[in-house]
Amino acid sequence: MNSSKHTFSISLFLGSLALVFGIFSCGSNATNETVVIDDNENIISVSNSQFQASAMKLGKMDTFEFSEKVHTTGMFDVPPGHKASVSAYFGGYVKESELLPGEVATKGQTLFTLENPAYIQMQQDFLEVKNHLTFLKSDYERQKNLSEENISSQKKFLQAETEYNSALTQYEALKKKLALMNIDSNSLTAESMTSVISVKSPISGFITSVDASKGMFLNPSDIAITITNTEHMHMELRVFENDLHKIKVDQKVIFKRQNDPNKTFTATINLINKAIDEENRSVLVHCHLDNEEDELLFIPGMYVEAEILTSTQAQMALPEAAVIEIENNYYVLVKTGMENGASVFEKRAVKVGITEDGFTSILNPQDFKANTEFLISGAFNLIME
Repeated sequence: MNSSKHTFSISLFLGSLALVFGIFSCGSNATNETVVIDDNENIISVSNSQFQASAMKLGKMDTFEFSEKVHTTGMFDVPPGHKASVSAYFGGYVKESELLPGEVATKGQTLFTLENPAYIQMQQDFLEVKNHLTFLKSDYERQKNLSEENISSQKKFLQAETEYNSALTQYEALKKKLALMNIDSNSLTAESMTSVISVKSPISGFITSVDASKGMFLNPSDIAITITNTEHMHMELRVFENDLHKIKVDQKVIFKRQNDPNKTFTATINLINKAIDEENRSVLVHCHLDNEEDELLFIPGMYVEAEILTSTQAQMALPEAAVIEIENNYYVLVKTGMENGASVFEKRAVKVGITEDGFTSILNPQDFKANTEFLISGAFNLIME
C-alpha cells in the first residue's frame, strides 16, 4: 500500500512538473508569466521581464490628508434684488412687445407698451387739478394775509387753507401715478396727452420669460416679463439637519454639474440659514464660487452635486490601484524578496477606510513594517489571475 502511494505521488509530481515546463516552453516569448510558489496561492512570483513589460511599480505606505465630507445637492440662484417680475401698475392692451427670452435688457429700457383710453382721463385730471391749484394757492395766501391783519375772518382763511391742501394732495397723488405710468408730469400738456404708456425695465439682466403678446389685455396682477441679472450668482446647497453641526462658514466646497461629472469646481461657504425647512428638515447653505469667471458656465436653476469639506485627518494610505477588492475583502501585494531573479509578492489582507484623490486609507498599518514595499501598479491583474 505504501509503495503504491509513493508511486502515485511521484507520478503526480512528474506530471505537474512536465505541465509547468510545457507551459514555459510554449510561452517563453510571453511577458505575462506568473508562478505560484510552494503551492501557496498567496505567494506570487513575477519575472523581471513581466515586471518591466507590464509597467509595474513599487511604493511604500505614506501619510495622506483625508477630508471628512458632507455630500449634498443644490442649485444656482441670484439674490432677490437681481430678479424682477414685470407687470403694469395700470391695466391696458399690449401694443408693442418685441423682446424674446435670452435677450439682454438694460435698466430703464422700454420692455413693452400698453394702450388704454383711461390713461388720458388720468392725465386730464392731473392738468385740471394743476391749473386749479394755482388759483387755490393764490387765494390761500391772500386769505392768510387778510387774516393776519384781521381784515378777513378766520373762517374764510381756514376754508381757503382746506381747499388748497385738498387740491395739493390730489395733485401729488396724480403726479405719482403718472410717474408709475412713465409719464413726465412736468412736461405734460393738453396737447401731449397720450393713451399709450411704456413699461420699463427695473433692472439690467437677461429676459428669462415673456408672457405678454400683442393685443392681449394685461391686468396689474399679470406677470408680463421676468428678468434675471446673473452678475452676482451664488450656489444654494441643502444640508440636512443631522449634518448641520459639521457645517461652518468659510469651509471649502467641491461641486460638479450633474451633466458633467468629470469637471469639478470649488466654492466657499458664505452664509448658513438659521431656519430649518419643516418639510425635509434641511437648511440652505449659501456659497460663493472661488473663481468668479466660472459663473459664466452656470445659469440660475442649474442643479449641482457637492461635497462640503468639513475636516481633515492624516492617515496612512496607499494608491488606490494598490488595493484590490475581492468579494468585499481587500488585499495588497507585499514584496517579500527576490528568488531566481524574480520578485516575490505575498497577498495580504488589509482594512480600508475612505478613498480620496486616488488614495485609499489603510486602517491596519501596524500590520506592516515601516519599509514594506507594495505593488502599487499592476496588482489587480496578478491577484485576479
